[in-house]
Amino acid sequence: MQVYKLRGKIDATGNLVPFEPLDMPPGDVEIIVWPVADAVKLASESKSAIPETPQTKFKTRVKAFQAWFENTEPVPPDFDADEARWEALKEKHNL
Repeated sequence: MQVYKLRGKIDATGNLVPFEPLDMPPGDVEIIVWPVADAVKLASESKSAIPETPQTKFKTRVKAFQAWFENTEPVPPDFDADEARWEALKEKHNL
């Protein structure tokens, strides 16, 4: 299987446009797209210019919990539930 690496762009209509012609026989192809590092950097900078607002709002039928859910923060990605349980048990039982 021959593999080709090309550069191109996605136009305003969503079509993939290669920068250079490719001499391949007609047929189905599999396409993998990696954004150029500069484009990814510029996209992340434009998103960071917009102030972030919490995207998830928790809905509950219990009115007593509504204010509590609104004031909570999301769990950090490195949170370990088992470690938290073990720390709570050690504190509770003076281990």
